[in-house]
Formats: sequence, C-alpha cells, structure tokens
Amino acid sequence: MSRSARLLHLLAPCALAILIVGCGGSPHSVDERFFLIATNIQLPYWQAAGAGLSRAATQMQIKADFVGPDTYDPKAQQEAFRKALTQKPTGILISPADPDLMKADIDQAIAQGIPVITIDSDAPASKRLLFIGTNNYKAGQIGGEVLAKRLGKGNVIVFGMPKQANLRERLHGYQDTLAAYPPIKIVEVVDIQGDPRVAFDKAMEIMDKRAAKVDAFACLEAIACPEVAEVLDRKKAEKVVVAMDAEPRTLEWIQKGRISATIGQKPYTMAYYGLRMLDDLHHHKITPLDANWEQDSFSPIPTFVDTGTTLIDKSNVEAFLKARDSATVKR
Repeated sequence: MSRSARLLHLLAPCALAILIVGCGGSPHSVDERFFLIATNIQLPYWQAAGAGLSRAATQMQIKADFVGPDTYDPKAQQEAFRKALTQKPTGILISPADPDLMKADIDQAIAQGIPVITIDSDAPASKRLLFIGTNNYKAGQIGGEVLAKRLGKGNVIVFGMPKQANLRERLHGYQDTLAAYPPIKIVEVVDIQGDPRVAFDKAMEIMDKRAAKVDAFACLEAIACPEVAEVLDRKKAEKVVVAMDAEPRTLEWIQKGRISATIGQKPYTMAYYGLRMLDDLHHHKITPLDANWEQDSFSPIPTFVDTGTTLIDKSNVEAFLKARDSATVKR
C-alpha cells in the first residue's frame, strides 16, 4: 500500500466522524444554550433536578443553565423566564409555579421558535410541547391508599398550595381514593403559600387546640411534612403522616418514625430526560412548533411522559439513600 493510500486509510474513520459529529468533537454548536427554570431552587428536590440536568449536559457536551428564585416566588420565576428568553435560548424546561401566570410567556417562546417543555408542574393551557413528570393524580391515589391502610378511620388535614396544578391533581387523587373509605375524612386543606413557617405554625395550632380531632396529616408538596413532624416530635404525639418527595429532613423523620411514608418523585429523571428531549427537538425540528400536537394522532412527540414515583418508608429508606447518593455524586 502506498504512503498516500495508507494515509487515506488512516484518515477515513475521522472523515466519517467529521460528517457525523466532527472528528473527536460533539454534534452540538457552541451557540446552543438550554435553560431549566424552577422555583425555590435551593430545595434539595430542585438540586436533584439540577444534578440530572448537569449530567445530561455533560454527556451531550452542551451548555445548560439552572435558574430561578431561591424562594417560592411565581413572579420572580416569570422574570427569570423572561430574562432567559432575551438570551435566545435553544430550548427551555420550566416547572410553572403558577401556570396561569406563565401561559403567555410560554406561548411567546413557542411563537419565537423556542421549544418549551414543562416538568414537575404542567401548564396545560399553554402551547408547551409536552409535560414530563409525575402522574400527580396517581400520586394522590397512592397517598390515599397509604392513609387507608395505616389509619383505618379518622380525620385528615392536608397541606398544599391550591394555585399549583400538580398539587390540585394530587388532592383530587386523595379525595377520590378516600371516597371509598367513608370512615376517613379530609376535614381541612391548608394553603401553606410556599412557606414552611406557615406549615409549622398551623401544625402547632392544630396540636395545641384540637389534637384529639385530627388523626393524620398529608402533604401535597415537599416542605410541609418535615415541619409537621417537628411539631409532632415536640408534642410527643403519634399521628399518621404521609409526605411528598424525598427531602433529607423527610427521610430523617421516616427513620425516626415521625413520618409514616413519603411519595418520592424523580426530579433528576425529569431534568435529565427533559434536556435530552429538548436537544432532540432542536436537531430534529417539528413544524409548526405551535401546532396542536396533543390532538394529532401522528404526532412525533408524546403529550405526557410519566417518570413514576417511589413509595418510601422505613422498610426501604436506607436503600433509597444509597441509590440517591450514587446518582447525584459529581462525576
């Protein structure tokens, strides 16, 4: 084989790679930039999502920013979304704290040709392309079944935030499931307004004034039940408590026996898979972006991707912690 022939033979694989992804490089442009816009991003729940986003971005060699307010603040989240929009992003993941507030902004992004996917909390009235997250109604049903099994009969106080669509769906799941168990009644739904202090103060008030009339607590979001467990621990009181999500304090209270069980979501998976879907939508564009894909029987995208849930109690909390630590360690 001549020298030139040998050279061509050696370079052929690299030439093929250039056609596909660039020799030794990435199929992505340096101009690509994705965003995950959450709310209350300091919560461990959203830190797990940030880890999933980072892992996917590293694997695909793309840039992805994790932004949003440090506290529950729907207006601040809207401002973060609008700021991201001015930077002409390649795609946006968002968990709308207030779907009605975010609708026009999401629609504007779509109109500009920027794909938007909702995760964790949906905005179904908007033109977002799809929702990735928990089947929230089913999550509520799971919580209701836990109450039915562990309580038998009694009065339940529910903590949530009525403006969030995902929490309303969870409440409906609880209500419909408990309707089959007449001895168990939801007697009050508390709006904690995204503030753990509200949950703590309300739980303290209940235990001070009507502890005998309340048999269980159920939380539709992450921050309330650790506060409830704190109050119960101070009062040395035994109540059935069904939490939501796998916050460190929630898991600690499960280990200590103050929280009966929690319904763990998969924020890591939501962000990881969401970024990969956005990237695919960028490289394999669908047109028009604002079509009613939900009603199209031949749509190239799903309407809803259910990332599933994990019921965590004393029997499997240690195994969950090991798996979490392995998945979220920086690599």
